[in-house]
Amino acid sequence: MKHIFPMLILLVVGCSKKGIEAPIDEPIITPPEDENELVEGVDYFLPHIDLSNWKVTLPIGNPTEVTPPAILDYANNPLLKEFMYNDSTDGSLVFYTYPRASTQNSSYSRTELREQMVPGSNNTNWTFAQGGRMKGTLSVPEISKDASGKPHRTMVMQIHGRLTNAQRDLIGASDNNAPPVLKIYWDNGKVRVKTKKLKNANATVPEILHTDAWTDDAGHNFPLESGTEKFTLEVIASEGRLEVIFNETESVVYDDIHMQKWGIFENYFKAGNYLQTKESGAFAKVKYYDLVVSHP
Repeated sequence: MKHIFPMLILLVVGCSKKGIEAPIDEPIITPPEDENELVEGVDYFLPHIDLSNWKVTLPIGNPTEVTPPAILDYANNPLLKEFMYNDSTDGSLVFYTYPRASTQNSSYSRTELREQMVPGSNNTNWTFAQGGRMKGTLSVPEISKDASGKPHRTMVMQIHGRLTNAQRDLIGASDNNAPPVLKIYWDNGKVRVKTKKLKNANATVPEILHTDAWTDDAGHNFPLESGTEKFTLEVIASEGRLEVIFNETESVVYDDIHMQKWGIFENYFKAGNYLQTKESGAFAKVKYYDLVVSHP
């Protein structure tokens, strides 16, 4: 069954803790066919992102999540205005975060989208055999630095694994959490791609269902010229294969035994701003100009 998230154009207004302000109560205006062309008489651009099949996790509460359909009205949601808002000067959706609340299986905070194939539910996901594709254009215009002056890093895309209920019960796990098979970072002037590999390539079920059966690979870097410019990432998952394409010109492919054995897991896409530090005063802004997910 084909599952495509159609493009929806949203006008969002709000302000960030660190400072981009947008006018309040502006009307929704249909943009021109050329997204880089201004609407006559209007001095802002609009992002091209459909949030119908995404929920967002915020760095507040325990933490706080906003799911469809509430996320569609994020311009008027007081919980979201600080963390997820429109920058009308360049047509981006801004994800702002700082160290505070974290999820159960992490010590870091995030303002990050989680794919929901059935809006409002985490229970329907996809396998590599079923396939999935995510493509987005983004940038990291602002991020804090550590005491040595080195910029912190943030995760901007993921494919996260999930145990089925049967797999969870088989290994006696307390929840359905499985490792992220793909993590893509903005990391000090480069885009860094990390995938998972088995510590023992001969591991079998139920061994491979345990998080500690997996470790990170050596990683792959795509260089950025300035560190703050726009770049495009496309992630394509298919049976036994994972490909990451950078700026539509370079790619890295994973099609080994580890990807083949990963096929046992369910998966979901994530995108946004998952800041990889707990230092006081740290923060990051990630801008998404477009984001689309599809499944064959």
